Amino acid sequence: MLNILKRGKSDAAPSDASVGAFLEGFSIEVMPRTAAKIEDFNALLPKGTRVYIAHIEGTPIEDMVETAKRLHEEGFPVMPHFPARIIKDKETLEDWIKRYRDEAGVEQALLLAGGVDKPHGEFESSMQLMETGLFDQFGFKRLHVAGHPEGNKDIDADGSTRLVDEALQWKQAFSERTDAEMAIATQFAFDAKPIIAWAERLQAAGITLPVHIGIAGPAKLQTLLKFAVACGVGPSLKVLQKRAMDMSKLLLPYEPTEVLADLAAYNTGNPDSLIKKVHFFPLGGIKTNATYASEQMK
Repeated sequence: MLNILKRGKSDAAPSDASVGAFLEGFSIEVMPRTAAKIEDFNALLPKGTRVYIAHIEGTPIEDMVETAKRLHEEGFPVMPHFPARIIKDKETLEDWIKRYRDEAGVEQALLLAGGVDKPHGEFESSMQLMETGLFDQFGFKRLHVAGHPEGNKDIDADGSTRLVDEALQWKQAFSERTDAEMAIATQFAFDAKPIIAWAERLQAAGITLPVHIGIAGPAKLQTLLKFAVACGVGPSLKVLQKRAMDMSKLLLPYEPTEVLADLAAYNTGNPDSLIKKVHFFPLGGIKTNATYASEQMK
């Protein structure tokens, strides 16, 4: 139970090798406008890296599909976001799925509610997207769903995790009747302790879906604080706030080395851990994040 929480100051730090092994098979997220600035993704990312494409409200589906097509042609497995609340109806959902499949060779999707207060149409949750059966119908081989180690106030306004937990139980059951492989991709956090506690709680509740843990890539502290507040990061935000009070670190870019080392150490001692992969949010830039990951894996 929470082995990493019990590690004393005298205990040996996890080796660089354990962090490198933990990062094997990491994924990363882009948007059409940020992807357009990258001349060659093969010069940045290991072969076979899964690339998520974030679908921000207002982004035309044409831009999303074009970005997916480019990445697919460069040899990367592509996983576009399907934010339920910006999809008008079942016909629109089917159109998106078919366009991604037929025009860009996509067969993976991240399904999430989406950070929109008022739904654009008939969908409000990722569960409703799954219930249409369209992803199975059109042969999608992998579906990821959102996870929130520190809760999600858009869903549980009282600060609990009751509704989020119930949704994951539903998705666990769905994983047993869909043809697609499933996993949980999480919001980023800055401290291993709440991540580990959450993963162990899921496991105790019978969840077996593998977790791809969200990690914020290297970035300026001010940038991270802005995104963390906007995205509703919970108690682990204190890690950044504490760093902001340390004048010796205030102007230095943040790197997620400590949280990665702690998670790697936990997994080393817990071979049955649900935490299987790392998913990077490149808040300080794709090139910066890719370079950092590459250096950690040497």
